[in-house]
Amino acid sequence: MTNSHPIRIAPSILAADFANFGAECRAAEDAGADWIHVDVMDGHFVPNLTFGPAMCKALRPHIRGTMDVHLMIAPVDPYIQAFADAGADVLTAHVEAGPHIHRTLQAIRAAGVKAGVALNPGTPASAAQPLLDMVDLICVMTVNPGFGGQSFIASQLQTIRDVKAMIGDRPIHIEVDGGVDTKTAPDVARAGADVLVAGSAVFRGGSVEAPDAYGANIVAIRAAAESARGEMA
Repeated sequence: MTNSHPIRIAPSILAADFANFGAECRAAEDAGADWIHVDVMDGHFVPNLTFGPAMCKALRPHIRGTMDVHLMIAPVDPYIQAFADAGADVLTAHVEAGPHIHRTLQAIRAAGVKAGVALNPGTPASAAQPLLDMVDLICVMTVNPGFGGQSFIASQLQTIRDVKAMIGDRPIHIEVDGGVDTKTAPDVARAGADVLVAGSAVFRGGSVEAPDAYGANIVAIRAAAESARGEMA
């Protein structure tokens, strides 16, 4: 089964310079990033604490393209409107982040934002089955959420394949988040992913003052994924 979506690279600003986020977003997009991925963590649903709606609102003027906001928070519903008002283009919530994921996705759509659902490594692909007509994106976590720089969980490749088979002809993005680099990008692309979140693999070796490394990293990840997809054509 082919994938009609082009490969998109979504750098996670969790791996960027925290003191210079606006410039980092601009540098990543100038280097070829398709989306900017913002990891929102609450120290409760996941063991880390990061950003809130105010940070997303501050970043919005610095992002020309898609702001992809990953809500690793519980409860999630009370904050949907605030993140929508902050300028998010995509809001992704986890299946386990509240008692009624279908209602959560309805609320995201009602706020005028594209809706995503995230599947943890311990969450079966089948959890997304009843939600397929409610989502624009399914995010398959290839690490346990909460920290950047973790090792890729290879068993999640089957989850990506299962999600791809479930989607069929629906125009749903399959995003992969965790441990994506030039070594793992071919595997996730073959499995069916089209949005690749990468943090340290994009920002490694560069800075706002020396952004050439960002571009080289993005080119390398994209080329690895596209080459693997080309092998399947």
